[in-house]
Amino acid sequence: MAILPEGFALPPLPYLVVLVAGLVGVGVGLVRTRPTVSSAHVLALVPWMVTGSVLHVLYVVGLLPPVVEPLAGTPSVYVTVAIVAGATWLVLDAASAASPRALAGPGLVVAGGLVAATIAAGLQRGTLALFWPGIGLVVSLVISPIAWLVVQRLSPEAATAGSLGLLAIFGHTLDAVSTAVGIDVLGFGERTPLSQVILEVAAALPTAETLGIGWLFVLVKLAVVGLVVTLLADYVREEPTEGALLLGFVAAVGLGPGVHNLLLFAIAGA
Repeated sequence: MAILPEGFALPPLPYLVVLVAGLVGVGVGLVRTRPTVSSAHVLALVPWMVTGSVLHVLYVVGLLPPVVEPLAGTPSVYVTVAIVAGATWLVLDAASAASPRALAGPGLVVAGGLVAATIAAGLQRGTLALFWPGIGLVVSLVISPIAWLVVQRLSPEAATAGSLGLLAIFGHTLDAVSTAVGIDVLGFGERTPLSQVILEVAAALPTAETLGIGWLFVLVKLAVVGLVVTLLADYVREEPTEGALLLGFVAAVGLGPGVHNLLLFAIAGA
């Protein structure tokens, strides 16, 4: 069985060299300068996560200039955004201005501009459809705090994760709910092999015809992310910096695909 998601491919060699060099350079810079890292700083990276999602949507629908396309595929887009966000953090830190608000600001501008460009492209092509993506977002916003309360009730120590724990729950809820909407309502497919296995199990159940198959994926994702947040809570308490970064990564793994799904559904006219 395949492990990597469909569409996973390295960029052409010149782009790969630039990406690797940029990632190493930014990584070394961050390790040497060790800028302040708090939960607020990690939350400030959310707009950058959204930026990566929108870039990949534009890549999928073929709306990026050819010279930029190799930087927005999978997995290149993760590295591209990490380099830009990390470089921004380094510049702000050098200017003694690396506050969470300052870190989030450029990301908000870039993400907002890209989202606007995506919506405009959908309007121009006559394929913009916001109803079901909107439903997916609203359902995720309703489920996430409930799931977070359940996690804290079952494992009170999970509360140590704080706002980053809630962000992780929301990110994976958005990914799961948007996937369910795409599969059961809009007729999209699933590109990740492990997720496809869960959907195939749901399809084999007697409930498939009445409830669809996405509900099992939602339950599994919520259970897994709840367990991960609980397990990381002690680490967040003992090593706040590393714990915050790790929880931020967990959140990004869900939030990125979730935002990508909703925007893709919206611009594809589903």
